[in-house]
Amino acid sequence: MRLPTRFAAPLLLLAAFPAFAADPAPASLPEWDRLGAEQRELLIAPIRERWNASPEDRPRMLEHARRWQQMTPEQRQRARFGLRRWVRMNPEQREQTRALFAKMLTLDEAGRRALKEQWRTMTPEQRRAWVEANPPPRDLPPPPPPPPPPRID
Repeated sequence: MRLPTRFAAPLLLLAAFPAFAADPAPASLPEWDRLGAEQRELLIAPIRERWNASPEDRPRMLEHARRWQQMTPEQRQRARFGLRRWVRMNPEQREQTRALFAKMLTLDEAGRRALKEQWRTMTPEQRRAWVEANPPPRDLPPPPPPPPPPRID
C-alpha cells in the first residue's frame, strides 16, 4: 500500500519526534577526587557564601554536616524527601508543621499516634485554632528559606 505524498512529511515528523523530545543522555561525572578544581569550586562556592554570610549560623551548619555524615543512605533519602515537601509548603503549612513537630517531641508514641489521627480529621479552621493554642517555640531560629528554583539556561 502506497501512502499519498502529502502524508509522508507529517508521518516522518511524528516518527522523529520522540528522538527530539528525549532528554540528552546525562554525562557521566567522575568521583570527587577526579573532579577538576573549577568543578569543585563550583560545587563548594554556595556553601562558602552561606558560611561567610552568617557567622551566627556556623555552629548549626557544622552540626548539620556532622549529622548528615552519620546518617544511613535510607535516612538521607528520607531527609531529602522531607526537604522537598518543606520547599513546596506555603507559610501557613510550614507554621503548622513546626507546631506539630514541637508538640510531637513532647508526646509518647501513643500520644503521637492520637495527635496524628486527630490532625487528619480537623478542618482547616480547626487546624489554625490548634496552632494558635499550640504555637511552635519562638526561641528557635526560623528554618532557612527554601532554595531558589533551579536556573534553566
